[in-house]
Amino acid sequence: MRTSWVSLVLGLMALLMLASASGRESPIQLSLTEQELEWVGQQVFRNECAGRRECLVHWNRGEAFPSLGIGHFIWYPEGVSGPFVESFPALIRHLQDRSAAVPEWLNQTPVPAAPWADRAEFLASADSNRIEALREFLADTKGEQAEFIVRRARASLETVIAAVPPARQASIRQHLEALSQTPGGTYAVIDYVNFKGEGLSPTERYRGQGWGLLQVLLEMPDHADGPVLSRFRAAAAEVLTRRAKNADKSIERERWRPGWLKRLETYREPADSGA
Repeated sequence: MRTSWVSLVLGLMALLMLASASGRESPIQLSLTEQELEWVGQQVFRNECAGRRECLVHWNRGEAFPSLGIGHFIWYPEGVSGPFVESFPALIRHLQDRSAAVPEWLNQTPVPAAPWADRAEFLASADSNRIEALREFLADTKGEQAEFIVRRARASLETVIAAVPPARQASIRQHLEALSQTPGGTYAVIDYVNFKGEGLSPTERYRGQGWGLLQVLLEMPDHADGPVLSRFRAAAAEVLTRRAKNADKSIERERWRPGWLKRLETYREPADSGA
């Protein structure tokens, strides 16, 4: 029997509550109902794929790699590298560990590179049996992919805090603790890590400035009025706007930035978003 999306994410609550690097700080807590957890997982899928099955195997215009699964995990072709952290091979290793029925051609160690050299070759194969089988596999493992996304976010929290200048670590921890107390805040952290990364990779920089969770937390003032989720949303908008301005490709400013900002508007509590 396939494990449900909710039960997989519920099983990670205890792990999220244990996130503490040194044991000297109180662990960052997470307290969500089953309904709230279901909402968090569905929001991630809706953001990346608008809930559409065909979007589970996709290649965006202007990118050098396909994006796969509910989290649009990056997968580089053979001989192609880039500044963004590749996440699809790590997802496949996670699915192998979960004994998922990974397609034979993909079920290798190490995980092979993407089999299409570029977007044109991918589009020419869009109706192939291989792509359809891969899409079906990813549709059947949404729960395991949600688990992977939550694990990635959970694993990043203390590492991100450790990368903050010592004078600000206490306030950054307070921001994360406050965010983790509500479904909207928890979703925002999980989704942003999946969306734009932890902000720790030195290659994920334009003009020396990153755009991940670390940079968003640093953009948040230590002391400010208003809900923490609103402050996180505003800081993320500032960070992503800065990324677009620093980018060499105009597509980031003209096409991607409006979509990024629209995505940030989903970082609200369920009652506020009409869910």
